[in-house]
Amino acid sequence: MINFHAPDLTQHPPRSDRVRIGGYVILARMLDKGRATVADTDGDYHYDCPVDKRFLEFAGIDAAQLKDQLAAGAGDGQILEWIQAHSTTKPSAVEIEVWSTHQEQRSPGDLDSREFFSSLHQGAGPEREDIMTWFDLLDLDDFVSFGGKA
Repeated sequence: MINFHAPDLTQHPPRSDRVRIGGYVILARMLDKGRATVADTDGDYHYDCPVDKRFLEFAGIDAAQLKDQLAAGAGDGQILEWIQAHSTTKPSAVEIEVWSTHQEQRSPGDLDSREFFSSLHQGAGPEREDIMTWFDLLDLDDFVSFGGKA
């Protein structure tokens, strides 16, 4: 059984970036990685990575302060309330929806990003022609990393 209060990311991946909390994509995965970091069960996953930073910047939240909330044992609903109270940007529901939809559709833009994306895609499942976005690639990598077949 998966313990969402201290997930062991050496045994299973965090939730997908597609999972929404309060309308936000990225947040659920980031919370899993943060809780695993606090519990020292983060494996190869990194809290406050570049994808997490996209959320943190948009929501106007400090990564260290959020990690303190996770260390105190706050659940997802409590974290969402804390984010809403401490956000420096105070995005509206419409802004959150637009931003989240954009993040779900993001694909590599510049040449270096496309090369990096392609190399990861090649390693995880080169025959998968449906891998178009960063979220597609992260989901595939999680699946393959824990024994799934692309």
